[in-house]
Amino acid sequence: MKIQSVFDDAFRTYGRVVDGYDYKLLLERLEAGTPKPADSVVYVPSVAELEDTPAYAQLRDNCYGGMPIEIGYCNGTNTKLNCFEYHRDSEIDIAADDAILLVARQQDIVDGKIDSSRTEAFLCPKGTGVELYATTLHYAPCSAKKGEGFRVVIVLPKGTNEDAPEITVANDNDKYLWARNKWLIAHPDSAEAADGAQVGITGDNIDIIDLI
Repeated sequence: MKIQSVFDDAFRTYGRVVDGYDYKLLLERLEAGTPKPADSVVYVPSVAELEDTPAYAQLRDNCYGGMPIEIGYCNGTNTKLNCFEYHRDSEIDIAADDAILLVARQQDIVDGKIDSSRTEAFLCPKGTGVELYATTLHYAPCSAKKGEGFRVVIVLPKGTNEDAPEITVANDNDKYLWARNKWLIAHPDSAEAADGAQVGITGDNIDIIDLI
């Protein structure tokens, strides 16, 4: 595996760079007011201080066409794949620190399985926003430098990642529903698998520690 850039043509399969918006106050508040754990990852789906910024209206109206959104964050230190998730819509990630995104295609899930060799890695530089398309498998960002963490803004439709609805499983896809608007497929070595997430990633649990 090599680490590519979100500015490379290869990223077009998974998303696009989202520029032209005012991320300044949003990233300042993320850096000043949110933790960056040295040995774990923390995700918060909605933060009032981040939503009270000029970027909120631009992302809501320009990127999501006026649909209600939430702005939160995923911060910490991580070098492993562990899981893939997907939503029924795009996700916007805005990096306050250099971060690496591990992604794959939902289309490559076959009979409930996807081999980790399908994963590609892309550097998202500090200050850069990207849209991850609905069919892009992704999970927590990874550190871009050994021993250093990351802070990344996460933008999704409002309510995403709250408690999952109670459903009767009607097909294989239903098995992956893990939270509201969040379908999760886990590697057997992950903590999520131990917590009951549906296992479907085969091959190695990718670790980029030797690439950074």
